[in-house]
Amino acid sequence: MKIHIALTLLTVLTLAGCKAPAPSVNDDTLVTSEVDGVTLTHRHAVEAPSSFSPVNQQWRALYNASVMTRPDFSGKVVSYLENGKPFTVLGNVQNGWLAIAEADQQQLIGYVPLRAGVIADRYDATLRSDRPRPRKAAKQVCVDVGGASKACRNNSTATWILE
Repeated sequence: MKIHIALTLLTVLTLAGCKAPAPSVNDDTLVTSEVDGVTLTHRHAVEAPSSFSPVNQQWRALYNASVMTRPDFSGKVVSYLENGKPFTVLGNVQNGWLAIAEADQQQLIGYVPLRAGVIADRYDATLRSDRPRPRKAAKQVCVDVGGASKACRNNSTATWILE
């Protein structure tokens, strides 16, 4: 009986010193951060912003922008926005950057500069206003110089040619 109690006590003390292995944390591990009263879920590789003001709107990409791990160009590229494709802007963060998520999602995937996109409702109007305007052909200016001769101004070089 004493041997049984001693073995049980030895087993309990041995197991008490053991800890469960800590879960391994890698770049893809999901973490949560609270910034300015808002809880953000993101991958461990993506840094939490120091300031955050919620937006929660659908935007569309104006070009193939790099999605960064931090709200500046010193971060690593996580993915890319595809030109014209929608994405969700979770909020504005420091340095004039946007915290973004996949379209209709709430998990922070990274940051893009403010100029990388536009509110989805304004996308078509923004593209129309950004197109180059065709130039109107300027009239050639000619003046009579006497008789049947005239002098005409070449608009591209601003020189006068006698005809």
